Amino acid sequence: MPETSKEILKGTTTIGVVFENGVVLATERRATMGNLIASKKAKKVYQIADRIGITTAGGVGDAQQLVRLMQVECNLYQIRRGRKMTVGAAASLLSNVLSQNRMYPYYVQLLVGGLDESGPSVYSVDAMGGASLEEDIVSTGSGSPFAYGVLEDRFKEGLNEKEAVDLAIRALRSAMRRDSASGEDISVVVITKDKYEEFDKKGSVESSD
Repeated sequence: MPETSKEILKGTTTIGVVFENGVVLATERRATMGNLIASKKAKKVYQIADRIGITTAGGVGDAQQLVRLMQVECNLYQIRRGRKMTVGAAASLLSNVLSQNRMYPYYVQLLVGGLDESGPSVYSVDAMGGASLEEDIVSTGSGSPFAYGVLEDRFKEGLNEKEAVDLAIRALRSAMRRDSASGEDISVVVITKDKYEEFDKKGSVESSD
């Protein structure tokens, strides 16, 4: 069983891209258990506040529990304080929760992205509670080395929404070509001051240049 558990924790690709007016979060939808494709419709990006989303990599149960916790905490914060939680505050809260559970860690790596009064931002949060503000692009999961090749080659300052979405999808498809744990369709979330929009794209790895 221990070996099986280690295998369950492997595999995914998630991406965050900051553009001029917002943030794109994108993931593929394959869930694996070792060599078995356990699901082709796994959900890996969630809304936790009005203009904040979170992507999940790692143990599904741990990730879902943390998402539920963050949804409640963001809601309570707004009710109690009369204002929305910032992206940085959400990342800090999540970091604190993970840090406090080091003896029995949540096996996750998460991206927290969205828009607040300071503008768009994306944070990477690891299982030990480390939180890092990412300036423009970030990727997590087993397919991230392949995704980074595209992200770093094609990212440029001042991307508009369409360019940012296209870049995230292109990077995911690159990962899906080489990483067996990443595949199926693609989920994309676009967050701006006017919307939190989620849609799916077919995950064909055929070139869409």
